[in-house]
Amino acid sequence: MMLRDDDSADRRALKLGRIANALIERVDRLEESRGSAWSMFQAAVALEQEVTTRTAQLEQALADLSQRNRELAVARASAEEANRSKTRFLRAASHDLLQPLSAARLFLDALAGTDLDDGQQEIAARLTGAFESVEQLMHAVLDIARLDSQRIEFNRKPVAMDRMFMRLADEFGPTAEAKGLRLRFAPTSAVVDSDPVFLRRIAQNLISNAIKYTPRGGVLVGMRPRGSLAWLEVWDTGPGIPAIDRNRIFGEFQRLNSDPGAVGMGLGLSIVRRACAKLGHPLKLDSEPMRGTVFRAGLPLTAEADPMGFCVWPGHSGTLQGRLAMVIENDVGMRCGYEMILQGQLGMIARLSGGTDEALATMGDDPPDVILADYNLDDGDTGIAAINALREAAGQPIPAVMVTARRDPTIARACADIGVPLLEKPVRPADLRTMLEQLLS
Repeated sequence: MMLRDDDSADRRALKLGRIANALIERVDRLEESRGSAWSMFQAAVALEQEVTTRTAQLEQALADLSQRNRELAVARASAEEANRSKTRFLRAASHDLLQPLSAARLFLDALAGTDLDDGQQEIAARLTGAFESVEQLMHAVLDIARLDSQRIEFNRKPVAMDRMFMRLADEFGPTAEAKGLRLRFAPTSAVVDSDPVFLRRIAQNLISNAIKYTPRGGVLVGMRPRGSLAWLEVWDTGPGIPAIDRNRIFGEFQRLNSDPGAVGMGLGLSIVRRACAKLGHPLKLDSEPMRGTVFRAGLPLTAEADPMGFCVWPGHSGTLQGRLAMVIENDVGMRCGYEMILQGQLGMIARLSGGTDEALATMGDDPPDVILADYNLDDGDTGIAAINALREAAGQPIPAVMVTARRDPTIARACADIGVPLLEKPVRPADLRTMLEQLLS
């Protein structure tokens, strides 16, 4: 009996021990749970403080960024206004800057046509070269100013490339011949859609660059139709352009040292790149060392005729001898220069006037064969008004040429509306003669 009581007491003790152990484990778990919750609570409080701090820092950073953006916007507006002011100044000053240069060009050309001894001819040639350098620099600066303008407006229209090639051949033929190079223009019937002034500038710069860096051989200019585009191509037999330099040469004031005697400011290809980009003409370059280079500009073809085209077949040009030209120019020096060229070199009869009223009074009942008018005259008068008034008084569409130093598409459109070709100052006597021959042919 005693044995059974002891067994029962042992079992109860064992059971109580198990219960005690379970309670201890539960208490331990509760303690652990309370510790984890407390840690989580403390972590949450710390995280909230961190978020508050970071939010304040972010708000401050956003405020600083907004302030910087406002400052940048003000600086950008100031820079854009400065650029517009520069462009406006260059446009306004271009007439006054190019006017004396144009008069000097006419005087020098007239001087070169007189009897000079060898020493005087050399001086005249050097003066002509110096003026040409100044002209090129002025044209380059004005072109870059226009192309960098955000509000540039082009005067796009059909351009007959064969007629442009004829003018370019007259312009660059003597230069290539003096260097012993062959300059050839492949015949073409392509008519493209572009701005004729800037398209000619593109071609001029590419041809000039090719002649400048080609020591021997020649330069070939032509058109290659490909689909909807006709590619203006200028090939030369120069030393080629290394691959490492093919991007650099399109920057400002960049020149290769292949010809130490070559002159220039290194702006021509920069103007080509800018003009092609603005006009949407793709530009490509291929070159092979010691074999030559070809520049290509893709021009959109058009089926329309050139509204300002004057076709002069080789061997047939209008005679200028004895023809009457009415010159409308408010600058005394320019009037004198025109008179020397028209009468002294071309054998024409020149009537000189300073504006519309004087031209009408000078004309009387004897209308001229051709009108040569400057766009900017005095007291708000313009060459457009003068040409219209003379045509109305004569009762016939007298052929006319407009001359201007302003690169303004509105002037080009106004001239196109009345069927008058446009020449830019400084006027090259050879270009003037060609234009007059075309008009009077």
